[in-house]
Amino acid sequence: MKQKVFILFILLAASLLSLTHPPEGSTSPSKPAKPEDAGCWQCHKGIEQISDGPMMSLLTCIQCHRGDPSGTTKESAHKGMYANPSDLRVIDKTCGLCHSEEAENLKKSLHATSAAKISGARYANAAQKTRNALYANYDVEDKDGSVPEKKGAVQSLKQLPLYDPSSPLSDTNHLVDDYLREQCLRCHIWSSGHEREGDYRASGCAACHIIYSNKGTYEGEDQAISKDPKDRPRFHRITTKIPSSQCIHCHNRGGRTGVSYLGKMEADDYGSPWAPVAGKKGGERLHGKYYNRLTADIHYQKGMECIDCHTKQDLHGDGNIYSKRWQAVEIKCADCHGTAQAYGNLKSSWGNNLKNLQKKNQSVILTSKMDSRERKVPQVKDVLAQGSQLAKVAMGISGHLNKMECYTCHARWAPQCYGCHAQQNLTKKSKDWINPKIPADPSRAGKRANRGDTAFAWQETRSYLRWESPVLGINPAGKVSPFIPGCQAIFTQIGLDGKAVMHNKVFTTYDGFSGIAHAPIQPHTISKEARTCEDCHANKKAIGLGSGFYNSQASGVDIPFELERIVDEEGRQIQAISHYGARPFNKDEQDRIQRVNVCISCHEVQQDAQIWKKVTDVTGLAKTNEKHKEILRKIFKKGAKK
Repeated sequence: MKQKVFILFILLAASLLSLTHPPEGSTSPSKPAKPEDAGCWQCHKGIEQISDGPMMSLLTCIQCHRGDPSGTTKESAHKGMYANPSDLRVIDKTCGLCHSEEAENLKKSLHATSAAKISGARYANAAQKTRNALYANYDVEDKDGSVPEKKGAVQSLKQLPLYDPSSPLSDTNHLVDDYLREQCLRCHIWSSGHEREGDYRASGCAACHIIYSNKGTYEGEDQAISKDPKDRPRFHRITTKIPSSQCIHCHNRGGRTGVSYLGKMEADDYGSPWAPVAGKKGGERLHGKYYNRLTADIHYQKGMECIDCHTKQDLHGDGNIYSKRWQAVEIKCADCHGTAQAYGNLKSSWGNNLKNLQKKNQSVILTSKMDSRERKVPQVKDVLAQGSQLAKVAMGISGHLNKMECYTCHARWAPQCYGCHAQQNLTKKSKDWINPKIPADPSRAGKRANRGDTAFAWQETRSYLRWESPVLGINPAGKVSPFIPGCQAIFTQIGLDGKAVMHNKVFTTYDGFSGIAHAPIQPHTISKEARTCEDCHANKKAIGLGSGFYNSQASGVDIPFELERIVDEEGRQIQAISHYGARPFNKDEQDRIQRVNVCISCHEVQQDAQIWKKVTDVTGLAKTNEKHKEILRKIFKKGAKK
């Protein structure tokens, strides 16, 4: 027993040390570093050492992959082997021996449960009465005795039900569950994903910690691994230095925050511009889509990767089961950039230390987790004191700082996919992303080829795409935030006789809203230059009243409002919003926002400090509402006399 405990201690120290100091490059030893690996080396000559860490490099092949290194054939050597030791089905026997807390947290994280997308889709389409999560990819329970319900945590979730078209629609038998199983649930870490250009990755811990190229081909020196087949990692290496290109193997649908961060927005199927080859499109095609190039997030432009902001807790979870992303993410803009009153205190909004932030000479410095480069973090307090006149005006308004998210103004664009037209064909069975056939090697159960035939065939299309002037509303924190289309599902169901049983159906939620949905988001498209005052205060779309162009009924969908419109002029919510506390602007808020547009006509000259000083030298500063009225009366009287 003592020997076993000692070995586990050594393995734990090995893992922690090696992942704290991750390897660079693709070191390929000229001979097996450990005698135990000699059998594996007979075929896998040149394979990269999994880590250069001072302790983890001592691990043998079979300590992770198992198998039989004394086998004389491929079949005998690979018997009982785990191709992916980090898959969640085997993790307790592999990674979890050293990283038990991380393994347990991961199974309860949103990356494993998909609870946010499942709860949002089911609520909007009248499959459940609550906006919070009831279901996950698989049964999951929090057994540690701590369930902080005030943070939104829940005790347990059940696996998403299967859909049976021969039974009536109900809370536990709904076609949206089939839609999720066949389409949307490809991105979770029990699965290896879609396995196509841009989507190649592994399941489990390796979904992040083993790097794949967009092509999914092996680039190392292992003589037993061909460089032609797809769905291979770049190298046999594990790392905590995870580039943003790895994150977008998943984060390219739903909120699309991964590709947005890089300045990519999916296009219609044009594929422009042309390639220099006759008849061939030249646009970049990843994740099954062509992309337009927009302005990347300023953090990405400055060389920062996703992991420079997002913490271990954001990615692995904190051991609780949450319904929504905002409940699980601890990092906020002010954690690094501070507020109007105070500099960043080097802690997250949850009070945890941000280890890559430090104070140097009264400045906040971020050290990149990828390249160890130091970057000075601008502080809101300094911008207010030293910034442009426009910045002082915008951030000098207490309502802006206290009632709005920073990204409400600084996210100048957001991906908006309007009208998700989904057709289910009951004459064709299809693959189910969360009901795999378990092969002899259970670590491969998440592979695309192992999906069971327990779903029906679906096809998707959409009405149109936009990126400019995202809608604004109130998020669950009570602050003004951008909103984008949640999933504006419009269902058509083809019956067993090949005829439509349901055509362009839009469900109504249990509390009476259209299943055409919007959701609050941090778009990850931050720019130093903010949205203009007019883009919010003089834009009907921005306050949720729509652009006034799209005619839904003439386009074949029987809903009495355009897809961009989430509220009416009386402040009555129209579209579903799957977050408690989130809502569109009420009538009073709409009126106040639009009324400010009148003020902008005069006050935008505040950007010119010299002109504005000449005005205030004459009129004085309007520090109160009454003083402002007095100044206006004088100006109008003087103008009337002339």
